[in-house]
Amino acid sequence: MITDRPNGGAVDDTLTPLALKRVGIDTYRENVAYLHRDCDLYRAEGFQALAKVEVCANGQCILASLNVVDDPAIVDCEQLGLSEDAFHALGVEEGHPVSVSQAEPPVSIPALHRKIAGERLTREDFHAIVRDIAELRYSKIELTAFVVACDRGELDREEVFYLSDAMSGVGRRLDWHEHPVVDKHCIGGIPGNRTSLLVVPIVAAHGLLCPKTSSRAITSPAGTADTMEVLANVDLPFDTLGEIVRTHRGCLAWGGTSQLSPADDVLIAVERPLFIDSPGQMVASIVSKKVAAGSTHLLLDIPVGPHAKVRSMPEARQLRKLFEYVAKCMGLTLDVVITDGRQPIGCGIGPVLEARDAMRVLANHPEAPMDLRHKALRLAGRMLEFDPDVRGGDGFAIARDILDSGRALEKMRAIIAAQGEKPFDPEAPPLAPQHFEVVAPRAGVVIALDNLKLARIARLAGAPKAAGAGVDMRVRIGDSVEAGQPLYRVHAAYRNEMTFAHQASERDSGVTLGSRESIQCLNVEF
Repeated sequence: MITDRPNGGAVDDTLTPLALKRVGIDTYRENVAYLHRDCDLYRAEGFQALAKVEVCANGQCILASLNVVDDPAIVDCEQLGLSEDAFHALGVEEGHPVSVSQAEPPVSIPALHRKIAGERLTREDFHAIVRDIAELRYSKIELTAFVVACDRGELDREEVFYLSDAMSGVGRRLDWHEHPVVDKHCIGGIPGNRTSLLVVPIVAAHGLLCPKTSSRAITSPAGTADTMEVLANVDLPFDTLGEIVRTHRGCLAWGGTSQLSPADDVLIAVERPLFIDSPGQMVASIVSKKVAAGSTHLLLDIPVGPHAKVRSMPEARQLRKLFEYVAKCMGLTLDVVITDGRQPIGCGIGPVLEARDAMRVLANHPEAPMDLRHKALRLAGRMLEFDPDVRGGDGFAIARDILDSGRALEKMRAIIAAQGEKPFDPEAPPLAPQHFEVVAPRAGVVIALDNLKLARIARLAGAPKAAGAGVDMRVRIGDSVEAGQPLYRVHAAYRNEMTFAHQASERDSGVTLGSRESIQCLNVEF
């Protein structure tokens, strides 16, 4: 959080000024400051490690967590060090004088303590907590306490609405000045599920406004933004993004610079490493982002499967009800579809491989993955029915016509060009050079594909950091295979990563062979 100071930029002369030093440490979305233990200021102010401090320069201030160091090579007694995130947030040059003071404790701490004790919080409590989180007043320990308290105590549906409302109310809130504004979202957990790269151009070609801001991968082999970044720039200034949306009726951009529900980004940075994704926090995260982005209509995809986030149909139906309640309270029109999440979608797992699959579907290529095509058409069809001029049930045929006619590919090319095209040939995608194949140990039928294990192998191979790394699937559930037949190919940028991925695939390939009668069936919508 950056705040303007009324003194027009002078450093507060009541505090000892220190020289700013950029410390080249990636602290992953957390502002961290570094003081030497023997610094006069450190001893005079009574600072403690991990305490929150306020760093000011040129009339602007940031909050940061304090780390205390003994090595003068990191910072000496006359310097204040800032991590990469904090240095960029403060926005001044190295050597600039800065002041440091203890930050005021968050006013919402009493509410946090009540939640830790298992109490139900009010709307005002959640607004206070979310405001402090968005302003980076919470330490990582306090953030973790809030996330765990909400997970273990579980939020009732009114609390989920209060949290969603508070999160959407902090930061930028967009108004596109038209109706409807449509979007789609999948709750995640399914590798290769890049339907957004198909749905957005189809819906935009029809004429509906679809400003799609997506996330980068945190624990998965690719996010929508990572995959789109293979094709075009995704880190766009907000004004540029708005111009692209108004001109082309859609975009596929990274949402990290848009300041939409910024508290959500802070919470996600804590939730993902802990593998916490409780229903209440998931609903608040998704709904708040969509409302803040100006969406009026949302299509939500809930995949169900033994290795998906949602494992059973009763769990999926319960989650759908919670989404519907909160969306209604927030004034968001919601359509929820429960889909087959037993296996990856498409062939590729990793940014380049997933971009190849999406572009092949858009080009009606003979080797395009049919499951990705079919799911995207079903989703796009449901979204097109948000248009009051499209009758219920007609959306699929309209979406198929837009895709088959080449209009979706033309729209995607226009969006790519507007965002800043990158060279990419789906016939010769820039795959990572190291590779090996995982083969069937015996003859049989593929009865299960483990999403979690396949995603982990792709990450060990280097995805998404190495865009060309990942897993290229050769089989799907129900396929018959012979001994020695390739199940998938793994691409890695470096030999060490290939070794890690190979070792993981030898421990468990993620592919289960058996008899056709053992295949698990799911009664899902598609």
